[in-house]
Amino acid sequence: MSMDEAAAILGLSPYMSNERLWEIKTGRIVPDDISDKPYVKYGTEAERYLRELFALDYPQYTVYYKDFDVIRNPDYPFIFATLDGELSEMDGSEPFPLVRRNGVLEIKTTEIMQSNQWDDWNDKIPQHYYIQILHQLLATGCEFAILKAQIKWHKDGKLNLTTRHYHIEREDVPDDLDHLLKEEIKFWDCVQQNKRPDTKLPPI
Repeated sequence: MSMDEAAAILGLSPYMSNERLWEIKTGRIVPDDISDKPYVKYGTEAERYLRELFALDYPQYTVYYKDFDVIRNPDYPFIFATLDGELSEMDGSEPFPLVRRNGVLEIKTTEIMQSNQWDDWNDKIPQHYYIQILHQLLATGCEFAILKAQIKWHKDGKLNLTTRHYHIEREDVPDDLDHLLKEEIKFWDCVQQNKRPDTKLPPI
């Protein structure tokens, strides 16, 4: 499963239910092609520039990127990730800095259409994006992840932009990682056994 599917497995995706995902995985339905959607095209085009900007702003990290590179969890190969960037946190030693830790760079572009959407971004990450980050950590085994989010909105007919960064340490979220891993394993078993999963409903 990919990171976009992880939130659906928990019933927390704003775009797809866990049952619909199961129907796609078992070949009952064909997923919608959204590659031509303007917001998808914008995110794809903006990603490389935002990655380069991150590298300039945070020189303590070395940023790597490979097109179409798939990383799989060695114990659960159905859990995979394609990263917006791989991070090496350097120790700052001279003249040859050493790698201290490895991390994930995730890049998001989004537009605020209603004022209450800001609630999802104030001092936290929107829930479905948080689950995606957890999935990336499960797939890669990395020790941390950074989400770089470009948020845009219109006010009085003018475009506004802000960029936010969110840092997640693996050691801070062990229970969430364990829960997601168990749910992904359970869902994949349903796919393998061709058994429809119980409906997951988002919290009210």
